[in-house]
Amino acid sequence: MGDFNVHKAASPEEIAKFTKNLLRDIQALEFMLREDWFDRSEAHIGAEQEFCLVDKNFKPNPINLEIIREAGMDNLSPELARFNLETNVDPQVFGGKSLSVMEAQILSDLEKIRNIARRHEADIILTGILPTVRKFDVERENITPIDRYFALMDALREMRGEEFLININGIDELNIKLQSGLIEAANTGFQVHLQVRPENFAKRYNIAQLIAGPVMAVAVNSPLLFGKRLWHETRVALFQQSIDTRVSSEHIRDRHPRVTFGTRWVDESILDIFKEDVLRYRVLLGADIPHDSLEYVKQGKVPVLKALTVHNSTIYRWNRPVYGISPNGKPHLRIEARMLPAGPTVADEMANAALWLGLMEGFARQYDDVRPLIRFEHVKENFYAASRTGMAKKFKWINNTAYYADELILNELLPLAREGLQSRNMDTGDIDRYLDIIEQRVKRGQTGAGWMLETYGKFKDSASREEIMTLITSATVRNQKNGTPVHEWLLPEMQELAHWHPSQLLVEEVMKTDVISVHPEDIVELVADMMDWAKLRYVPVENHKGDFVGLVTARRLLRELRQMALQNNYPDLRIKDIMLTSPQTIGPEEKLEKAVEIMDQNRIGSLPVVQNGKLVGMLTETEFFHLSKRLFHRL
Repeated sequence: MGDFNVHKAASPEEIAKFTKNLLRDIQALEFMLREDWFDRSEAHIGAEQEFCLVDKNFKPNPINLEIIREAGMDNLSPELARFNLETNVDPQVFGGKSLSVMEAQILSDLEKIRNIARRHEADIILTGILPTVRKFDVERENITPIDRYFALMDALREMRGEEFLININGIDELNIKLQSGLIEAANTGFQVHLQVRPENFAKRYNIAQLIAGPVMAVAVNSPLLFGKRLWHETRVALFQQSIDTRVSSEHIRDRHPRVTFGTRWVDESILDIFKEDVLRYRVLLGADIPHDSLEYVKQGKVPVLKALTVHNSTIYRWNRPVYGISPNGKPHLRIEARMLPAGPTVADEMANAALWLGLMEGFARQYDDVRPLIRFEHVKENFYAASRTGMAKKFKWINNTAYYADELILNELLPLAREGLQSRNMDTGDIDRYLDIIEQRVKRGQTGAGWMLETYGKFKDSASREEIMTLITSATVRNQKNGTPVHEWLLPEMQELAHWHPSQLLVEEVMKTDVISVHPEDIVELVADMMDWAKLRYVPVENHKGDFVGLVTARRLLRELRQMALQNNYPDLRIKDIMLTSPQTIGPEEKLEKAVEIMDQNRIGSLPVVQNGKLVGMLTETEFFHLSKRLFHRL
């Protein structure tokens, strides 16, 4: 959980003061490493469980602070958006039944929170990206009202100096402009922590980088955003773009995003990473520093290294280095695997954790140094390719080998992960249970992302995007309550939406976004043919700036053509001469029932959906007809 006692660095003087403390923290850490102050008791593991709150229609529900107040749980904290929460799992000694103990705690915590949510007609869901999240859900109004979060969003906006542009290509393409970086909150993950000794940090961190690709391939669970089919783990692309502080330049120059896989192997120690982060990334946040860390270590006291911790919290490595203090008062180091998504079930999450932890141990026992075995750029390529396509990837692997994801995981990695867990004296039942989940997931070829995409494909020609997203979300919630691992999930049926309430829908959830438009200077004959070819009754008009300026209807077009025929006069008419210049419109965030009222009162069959003067969609009687037909079929 992040430190909430931070703020935006407001002046050059404050930045300079914070930077000085940051440098002294690094010096203090160097001293502690050199003098071997670090905890050498048994290694511990831990986890952070992020999840979303949804209402009775499975849309984001911004009530996280209300849930926290009623829950009274010390390990429950708010996340960036008001519809997200996070629980911390108690650290466990790495071995024995630690994995099943962690799973039991997560399930117990989630059930308690779920019971509280029910009192608010809400529920919880574990998912890498909530399929039903809407554009307005991730605008500034939904930031959790905590100073740290506003400070982070303001600092990002100030550094970017521009609106937040998101462009991700998959099966579909998402190209959208937002006013806030809150879109980052659409991501929810399951972060796994592994405590490592300082002298082993570089070796273990490099292993974490090596295995990130194949572990990601089998864990993908985030293929959908705003109804678009994008990467199998869209979180990776979305997180980088939402937190990116780089701006466009005329010059070809390497600039590194704050969300990063890294650029090279770690050679010496954790200091390699912390020093690189100071070199490459400007300070975003400030904080009140409780003590001079360098003076503290000179007095024999263990410092919290707050400046370093705050700076580290604004740089999002998929394998993040972490400094902490153990309950015995000694400092320790951890590697935090951040690439794993939340869900599909707690059992799936723990299976992903078991694979990652087992491989961390298995590789460490088998190889003294993985750097000579494979080039770093191949490891990085593996990670991003797995994020894009899941298991449909051929990995470049160690010793100049290459494997498809399924054969690599089944034949090479699962046996090595088993050996690694056995070396930690992990309970045999836990090893068998969790690694079997991974094995069956691979053999059946059904990840969480795969299940979502298959469900989407099943209904894409018979239901609206909004219905499909709602169905996927509701079926996910149901399956999570059953605890069935995702490889056993069946594709849902549309009848599961029998209690769906379309009266609560917003215009943007029903409107057509693949809209053909015309220009005011287009000739009437062209538009007539376009309407005939595409079977359109209404066509919006946009000028060369992309502003919505009018509407052409089939009735108005026929009236003009009839008049010309009667007069035997066919002038060179342009669309600007016959279009409606002030048609009724509606905003995307209005209720669907308001759209019905406008269309009924004005006796019109279409409503252009307009925001800030720009056309964002069309709502016609066709959309209402198809919606009604599908509802009748479910009765």
